[in-house]
Amino acid sequence: MAQLWGGRFTKETDQLVYNFNASITFDRKFYKQDIEGSIAHVKMLGKQGILTQEEMLAIVKTLQDILNEVEAGTLEISTEYEDIHSFVEAKLIERLGDTGKKLHTGRSRNDQVALDMRLFTREEVKQTDALLTELLETLLGIMETNTETIMPGFTHLQKAQPITLAHHMGAYFEMFKRDRLRLHDIYERMNYCPLGSGALAGTTYPLDREYTAELLGFYGPTLNSMDGVSDRDYLIEYLAACATIMMHLSRFSEEVIIWNSNEYQFVEIDDAYSTGSSIMPQKKNPDIAELVRGKTGRVYGALISLLTTMKGIPLAYNKDMQEDKELSFDAMENVKGCIALFNGMLATMKFNKDIMRNSANNGFTNATDAADYLVNHGVPFRDAHGIVGQIVLYCIEKGIAIDDMSLDELKAISPVFEEDIYEAISMETCVNKRLTIGAPGKEAMEKVILLEKEYLAKNPSMTKQ
Repeated sequence: MAQLWGGRFTKETDQLVYNFNASITFDRKFYKQDIEGSIAHVKMLGKQGILTQEEMLAIVKTLQDILNEVEAGTLEISTEYEDIHSFVEAKLIERLGDTGKKLHTGRSRNDQVALDMRLFTREEVKQTDALLTELLETLLGIMETNTETIMPGFTHLQKAQPITLAHHMGAYFEMFKRDRLRLHDIYERMNYCPLGSGALAGTTYPLDREYTAELLGFYGPTLNSMDGVSDRDYLIEYLAACATIMMHLSRFSEEVIIWNSNEYQFVEIDDAYSTGSSIMPQKKNPDIAELVRGKTGRVYGALISLLTTMKGIPLAYNKDMQEDKELSFDAMENVKGCIALFNGMLATMKFNKDIMRNSANNGFTNATDAADYLVNHGVPFRDAHGIVGQIVLYCIEKGIAIDDMSLDELKAISPVFEEDIYEAISMETCVNKRLTIGAPGKEAMEKVILLEKEYLAKNPSMTKQ
């Protein structure tokens, strides 16, 4: 078909070139943003007297009709058009004739696509924030009911010190809370309207860019037209935030996979979020956690791809920037899907609390507290460290825990030990005497949980603001 830009050319575009150049197969996602942007643009043209009120109203109504028909499925977005902008404008002209041809007055496809991408990404930021808020609510629920659920804390994937499940979940709460903060920062920086930038140097028409920005929910217009059409920082920032979210989900998934193993048995994943083996009937595989872990690299790829695309582009718009879409769309969908599915898996997961506690007890996680006991009874720390090392070696040889040693056995290694050692190294004491803010003690955790509740109450998702 004839192109909207074809007046300068004397030859038809070669079909292969046309297909290579076209973006309709992926930028059709923008249909709503493209039409909403066009409606705002036309309303501004009417306000400024660039179009008559009759022309403005006719175009707005017809654009709304096109949007409704696309959403109802009665109007198909055809790939015979080069891009979504061409499709919308062509349909408008079909229905309104010459009046429809006035839609593009004072506008370029450069600032049009810049607007569409910004509107689309802004909505993705809000939806991602909403999903993270739901995940935080799930985490907080687990924290509230598990302030006394003792489990081992790990370093180097080895049992280190006893903590609680609430404390462990709280670490991920902090990660995802920071992810939300990043999304809010991105929203604040990106929420400015590029429409009115023209191709790169604005336009001679008396546009009211502030009015257009207001209609579309932006804080105001972008302040440089060249930057307005060529800025993709906001998208890079959003993909970077997505990559960080996926990194956090992947770390969490790795732990779920380990905890689900026969060797740990800390958790049981609900049947709805796991699968069996085609050959081994005993298997229950943590597929969702594994897929989240696997899709993390896919989201990283989108970020690196866009950074690489943008690194050599001179001002202002270049066709390279069309490559900002396909991988970004893929990343956006995967991140939202991963958060939602992980949240569902976590909310239905069963925690085997007795196994967690026994694992902490049998892993010498109270060794540090035994050393602290000696220090509190006048033994230099370095000597105390060596004494407890001997105790651990003795227990390994006997196949017992420190708590299982008799007082005589303990005194044989150090006469400083007394009957109160058993209370000092109990799992409950080891956890609950750690009362500094951020520590796993019940009292400290309850203070943190209250703060996290207040945070969620004061910071609802962007979709609810």
